[in-house]
Amino acid sequence: MTTELRVLRREEWDQWYGRLELAFGGVPESPAERELWNELTECERSIGVWDGGECVGTAGAFSFRVSVPGGSLVPAAGVTMVSVAATHRRRGVLTSMMRRQLDDVRELGEPLALLTASEPEIYGRFGYGIATHQLSLDIDTVRARIAAPAAADDVRLRFAPVADSAEACEAVYRSRIGSRPGMLARTPGWERLPLLDPPADREGASAMQCVLAERDGDVVGYVRFHNKPEWDASGPNGSLLLRDIEALDPAAYAALWRFLFGIDLTSRIRVRNRPVDDPLLHLVTDVRRCGVRVRDSLHARLVDVGAALAARAYRTPVDVVLEVEDAFCPWNEGRWRLSGDTKGASCERTAGPADLAVSARDLGAAYLGGVTLSSLAGAGRVQELRGGALAEASTAFASDPAPWLPHGF
Repeated sequence: MTTELRVLRREEWDQWYGRLELAFGGVPESPAERELWNELTECERSIGVWDGGECVGTAGAFSFRVSVPGGSLVPAAGVTMVSVAATHRRRGVLTSMMRRQLDDVRELGEPLALLTASEPEIYGRFGYGIATHQLSLDIDTVRARIAAPAAADDVRLRFAPVADSAEACEAVYRSRIGSRPGMLARTPGWERLPLLDPPADREGASAMQCVLAERDGDVVGYVRFHNKPEWDASGPNGSLLLRDIEALDPAAYAALWRFLFGIDLTSRIRVRNRPVDDPLLHLVTDVRRCGVRVRDSLHARLVDVGAALAARAYRTPVDVVLEVEDAFCPWNEGRWRLSGDTKGASCERTAGPADLAVSARDLGAAYLGGVTLSSLAGAGRVQELRGGALAEASTAFASDPAPWLPHGF
């Protein structure tokens, strides 16, 4: 097989994206979705593998900034639109694209690469570790309710047209970015992503609805959702499908959830993606009625170990030497001395004795603070070489609140 790997040309986008759709089942997206992804695609950062005139592999990257522990926004490549044609699997197509892509990311000086995976086991061999998780919930609002603080009564709620309220909602989102690792700073164009409302994604529910939370005339939160009215022999049994919810303070957050729980003719709320430490778990009166599940979300890859580790802060003082194994990006291999605290950090090469042995994949998993080094050590994936070093590093790397990716890319 003779193939050519090259940068995507803008005039090839339709064929390239069509091959991506085919690899994910062949169901075309709505015109609005295709238009948005066409506009957001950075062709200079997108590659294709071609067999003659046929596209058989796709991969792209978005230029992001991601919030890390300490609140800084760090440049990161958002790896996306990865596919290999079913006719060309197990021929090295994916490996060749991952190789080219990580080389390009390094050349651009971005210390991190991020992705969400269709299957969690695919990208570990390229050094990506599962760095964040997400909650999904199926809440029985008949048997559970919201125990809101008294201050929630001072929050005014009102329905607002989705398009007209978009700017106010985006301002709330922007203000939340630095408060939790894993959140993406949305560049122009990306604010349109939460507004996409293709009927195929509604599962028979209504068009998107928006409710704003206000205090003294200022927007302090919002919720966007779909309402699916259903009836059975016992009467109304409708459900809500949550799209997104954000608030600037606990009272507004509780008021929005209390509103959702109290919508007439509904008995369930289905939630696709919330942080694993979502305050909702403490607002509900019966968490057993919430059908809580956890799954992987954001996968992180340290492209430049020294720059990435120096770009974040640490919960407690840390001074450890890491022996890093990284066969796929060998420039990261060797010993690195990490010194840092809540104010910042440095990470430089050293010839000193190692305190911990860790792979790039597992550094990626621990990077945003949601996966502890001690839990990875318990699975045999991190080795302590100096007594006490594991506890020191594991505590320092941890983040409160837990990291979370609000939406895919």
